[in-house]
Amino acid sequence: MKKVLLGGLVIMATLTLSSSAFAKAGDYDEGAAGSGSITGTITLKGAAPAPIMEDLAKGKNKEFCSQHPDNKGMIRTRTKVMVDGNKLKDAVVFIEDITSGKKWGDLTPAVFKTCDIFPKMTVIRKTPKGMKEGLFTITNEDTDVLHNPHGYSVDGANRKTLFNKPLPSKGAVADVTKTFNRFKPSKDSHFFLQCDQHNYMEADGRIVWNPYYAISGADGSFKIDGIPAGKYKVTAWHPYVGETTQEITVGAGDAKADFEIAAK
Repeated sequence: MKKVLLGGLVIMATLTLSSSAFAKAGDYDEGAAGSGSITGTITLKGAAPAPIMEDLAKGKNKEFCSQHPDNKGMIRTRTKVMVDGNKLKDAVVFIEDITSGKKWGDLTPAVFKTCDIFPKMTVIRKTPKGMKEGLFTITNEDTDVLHNPHGYSVDGANRKTLFNKPLPSKGAVADVTKTFNRFKPSKDSHFFLQCDQHNYMEADGRIVWNPYYAISGADGSFKIDGIPAGKYKVTAWHPYVGETTQEITVGAGDAKADFEIAAK
């Protein structure tokens, strides 16, 4: 109830505001999944950047690290933008502003193996309130090789360190759940993971604010399911290519949406 002054008279007025009026950016409430979905394909317009040819002979653990299947002798081919024809792999497609719906799934843990990081593309989220461990872990699977995972939030040319933890031997695990508490929707979008001992070991991720996302496969295809009916802003993003956004209407069935991202 609120007092409103009108022409010298005091009128008692009741104001009703939806809960969304007080919702903070990035807030998401787990509830019921919808029956809609979005499927499509991500294509790359233009030429992909050339692979990076890494000379392992100049780095640490060169004999062990040269055993990676992508190596030719001491040279490792690192492809940061993977395409088959013009179909773009490892693009993250996500709904931008949805405040409730299906439950979150588990994040995919990172693995350091044969002097490489798997998966090369992932998604990351802000740590839920009260959670102290178990959201995201990094495991060293290389025998007698020290790895040093260094995680960043990237904004253009700027990098903000999130964690820097040594993994001295096979089986060592770093749980970095607490470090994701600091994410803010207005500042954090690109997660970057690197090994300080072998800096050619890299992986990327998109920081998301709801569970409505997918990562495109080798054929460029993706699917986001469990979507409530409505109109949504949907973005396809790749850290080394760019992004594009569409407005998509979702009903009870499958909505088709193909995205084309122009190479930088």
